[in-house]
Amino acid sequence: MSAVDRAQELAQNLAAVRRRVADAESAAGRADGSVQLVVVTKTFPAQDVRLLAGCGATDVGESREPEAGQKARACADLGLRWHQVGQVQTKKAAAVAAWADVVHSVDRERLVAALERGHRRALDEGERPHGHVLDVLVQVDLADDDERDPGRGGAAPRDVDELAAAVAAAEGLRLAGVMAVAPAGVDPRGPFERLAQVAAAVRAAHPGATAVSAGMSGDLEAAVAAGATHVRVGRAVLGARPAIV
Repeated sequence: MSAVDRAQELAQNLAAVRRRVADAESAAGRADGSVQLVVVTKTFPAQDVRLLAGCGATDVGESREPEAGQKARACADLGLRWHQVGQVQTKKAAAVAAWADVVHSVDRERLVAALERGHRRALDEGERPHGHVLDVLVQVDLADDDERDPGRGGAAPRDVDELAAAVAAAEGLRLAGVMAVAPAGVDPRGPFERLAQVAAAVRAAHPGATAVSAGMSGDLEAAVAAGATHVRVGRAVLGARPAIV
């Protein structure tokens, strides 16, 4: 596909997803523009990120190191907001802290400490400007206890308060809210309503933690109806992901 054709494809897809988000906001009685679209560009080239920025995209999501850091550095001139949306290995937390503006997937206290150390190092080494703060969302596992899959990540709802407090207390990190992925094979409306309840409890203790990251290509409408402030969409914008070898 030529660069011109790819640019047209991305522009059309992005516009279609924006219409879906706007329609979902309207259906839920929410204000236009109340939901931030994060375009998930993992496995796609930096050139696609540039084309999306040219279409007005402002927030992009990545999940794999070192691909994510390389891409963020290659596109540093675009002024984008970079979101780490996938699981983070503790040993790679420092690398993530050097490029991410938002980390959506914090689900254990060891990772909080590792991000805090990594962010401090990024400041000391000039990889981040003075005063930079890393926004952090606590990932919530919405599966039932007997169906919980550790590979998908997420803290049990009963552990969220303690984890949120750890993030709020960490130097250089800012507790922004919560994130979740709907369990596979179920109607997402129930899980997203549970996430809304968890989010409300977190906000009660930490009024600034207003972000609710939920919803992807297949279920963003249900997420917006339940109060999501951020939706993470990849396939519906960029198409099927390239095979990973």
